[in-house]
Amino acid sequence: MGLIQNVLAVIVVLGLLITFHEFGHYWVARRCGVRVLRFSVGFGKAIWSRTDRHGTEFVVAAIPLGGYVKMLDEREAPVPDDQLHETFNRKTVWQRIAIVAAGPLANFLLAIVAYWALFVAGTTTVAPVVGEVAPDSPAARSGLQSGQEIVSVQGNAVRSWDEINLRLIAHIGASGELTIDARDDAGSSAQEYRLPVENYLVRQDPPQPLATLGITPWQPRIPAVLGQVLDGQAAAEAGLQPGDEVLAVNGAPIGEWMDFVSVVRANPGETLELEVQRDGEPLTVTLTPGSRELETGGAIGYVGAGVEPVEWPEEFRREIRYGPVAALGQAVSRTGEMTVLTLDAIRKMLVGLISPTNLSGPITIAQMAGDTARTGLETFVSFMAYLSISLAVLNLLPIPVLDGGHLLYYFVEAVRGRPVSERAQALGLRIGLAMVGTLMLMALYFDLMRLW
Repeated sequence: MGLIQNVLAVIVVLGLLITFHEFGHYWVARRCGVRVLRFSVGFGKAIWSRTDRHGTEFVVAAIPLGGYVKMLDEREAPVPDDQLHETFNRKTVWQRIAIVAAGPLANFLLAIVAYWALFVAGTTTVAPVVGEVAPDSPAARSGLQSGQEIVSVQGNAVRSWDEINLRLIAHIGASGELTIDARDDAGSSAQEYRLPVENYLVRQDPPQPLATLGITPWQPRIPAVLGQVLDGQAAAEAGLQPGDEVLAVNGAPIGEWMDFVSVVRANPGETLELEVQRDGEPLTVTLTPGSRELETGGAIGYVGAGVEPVEWPEEFRREIRYGPVAALGQAVSRTGEMTVLTLDAIRKMLVGLISPTNLSGPITIAQMAGDTARTGLETFVSFMAYLSISLAVLNLLPIPVLDGGHLLYYFVEAVRGRPVSERAQALGLRIGLAMVGTLMLMALYFDLMRLW
């Protein structure tokens, strides 16, 4: 069931993002007087098609991992004299720039609309209250204490752990001090704490911004009750079911969910005897965690099970809601922040501050889409907005075969007054295909490593 949900979720997400992207190209091309021959969502054999009164064939293809808009162009096929004015290649360079840039801009617009809807509807989060501070950690050396609520990071106001993580990740590679403002309670004034860091989060896979500082978020007691069990994984094969509460492992009592997680992680491939309570009745279950190799060496265990959510105390809940006008400003601001964060992550990956193993391909995207869909509409929409921004940014990179590569050629043409030579474009195409193909293979490889 989990696999089916993942597949459906990724089809919905990618289908929507690709449709918006290609519609951006299509809409501006039509406004510029270009004849559009085909609008395709997906590649391969068509599973549905329809031709409109303008002669454009709309297609949904079998492989939903991309799409394209095919325009009338003399470089691809002979064009009748009476249609030459509708060809893409005969439009001005600025019209061609507008048509190519419209795809990524449509993805930015989709992200803004998604964030706007979230801010208008209101999002519920939990207050970023510090649970534990690890001894001799940067947080401990700064004087930060358990029970304090973090209100800003590096001078930027924060209201949730998600916002804190985003602010901290933006400082990957930093050395010196990170500034955090925190208060003892809602009625007290905030104090500044300076946390010493050296090569912060460099090459961590995945980055752990809070744990590296020695901060553990506060959370209510979470009993070891299973909320979900993934098909085909160790927990399902052992017969565990949602609602089961783990009371003991190999005779040792389990007080909370993280106690169970710690035991599982420490025993990859080892047979464990679980004392479980199901519908008020005791039960003994034999469980053998799977093994997942770590990049740093060694392995950890996993069983393919998630915890049952618990209710947070009302005083720890925060609702973020704006009016329609204010929400638009917040949505544009959030989209800008995520765009800068994505560009900065690419730069840091190129210079070696971020491990390339953080690259994600279709398998990881499918898993994340499924997980966020199961979590709720709010999380799913937020994930879709971020993925839309990532798609826009990647397409704007100056790599031939991507929109950014075409824009590079057209801007050069605008400056020089004549197009880039066909030979140079052909060479760039081969280089671009090699770069994009290599990145896709790397992402798929790291996906499979995570899966195994």
